[in-house]
Amino acid sequence: MLQRRKSFKVKVGNVIIGGGQPIVIQSMTNTDTSDSLATAKQIIELYNAGAQIVRITVNNEESAASVPQICAYLTKQNLDIPIVGDFHYNGHILLKKYHEMARLLAKYRINPGNVGRHDKHDENFQSLIETAILHDKPVRIGVNWGSLDPDLLKKLMDENSKLTEPKDSSTVLKDALIKSALMSAELAVKLGLSQDKIIISTKVSRVNDLIDVYEKLALNCNYPLHVGLTEAGMGSKGIVTSSVALGILLNQGIGDTIRVSLTPEPNESRTKEVEICRQILQALNLKITDPEIVSCPGCGRTTSTYFQELTKDITNHINRNRSNWMQSYPGYEDLKIAVMGCIVNGPGESKHADIGISLPGTNEEPKAPVFIDGKHVTTLSGDNLTNDFIQLINEYVSNKYSQ
Repeated sequence: MLQRRKSFKVKVGNVIIGGGQPIVIQSMTNTDTSDSLATAKQIIELYNAGAQIVRITVNNEESAASVPQICAYLTKQNLDIPIVGDFHYNGHILLKKYHEMARLLAKYRINPGNVGRHDKHDENFQSLIETAILHDKPVRIGVNWGSLDPDLLKKLMDENSKLTEPKDSSTVLKDALIKSALMSAELAVKLGLSQDKIIISTKVSRVNDLIDVYEKLALNCNYPLHVGLTEAGMGSKGIVTSSVALGILLNQGIGDTIRVSLTPEPNESRTKEVEICRQILQALNLKITDPEIVSCPGCGRTTSTYFQELTKDITNHINRNRSNWMQSYPGYEDLKIAVMGCIVNGPGESKHADIGISLPGTNEEPKAPVFIDGKHVTTLSGDNLTNDFIQLINEYVSNKYSQ
């Protein structure tokens, strides 16, 4: 296990962030929050995919009024999921007016760059913090370089221009992100918010900049850090950049809660970003959340697509059963499955797995030996091979991990 950076523990609903606790996965809905049923259903989808905290947009009176209905629906489903309200521009007004919303949310997310300009900035920020204190709620002070406090940035740029050896503008911008977050946290504490009620994030959209900012931030505060690229992008680009950035920081022990901010493909499930978070943590051995499926990449010996289809079917089967298996079969995530495409590494890799199958490669005998706990137990063939192997996996999980 990697050496984790020390920080305060912050309680967010039934989840603890920081203080050496396991890293927490977050996500955010993209429904219209005023549609309480659609939002509640997406929260449940994200939760079932592995999100431990879900953030929702609270940008107008309709969305604020919808929060009690969302929470009531989750309660009817016997689900206790911490819901975070994301506030920009008018959060101080909504939190004061909608008391039940303020009471039910598990955390408030405040962007210092979007709480007001000049004299209104501190006044509105104070109102937000006073509401958090009143309802005993933690706050994430979330600074984004796309919405950085322009007054602070101008001040730092002006100061930098007077130096004998001025820094480049990118460095000043990163310094401003850190300064905005720490100044806001300091002000919140001065207003009476306990230090163990504060989480900080300073998000940018470029990998090297994110690493620079969080490395400096980690050295200059003891607050838990929420880490993730903002606007990571779509598809492989978003997955790769987020994985690289988070992997480097988490490998240094930096980060207490994470999000992968993927742009979904049209009509794609929002849960993709949660799955990527799980895989990042699992790759670093920080949190084992899913069985390991070992499968070969294919070569000239595996001209059939069957092993690819089988791997996909097994992955989908495990994802579909994830929430049920978590409750019924504790420890199932330690399972290792091998799906191999030919005789070269197939039998050997299958023997190293808990359960593995070695499919026939091109011109090999059309039979697939199955190994369980290192021993050859059966050989599968025919049109029902996929269902037969999945049934063997189900039986293995049931026998080994039943309470």
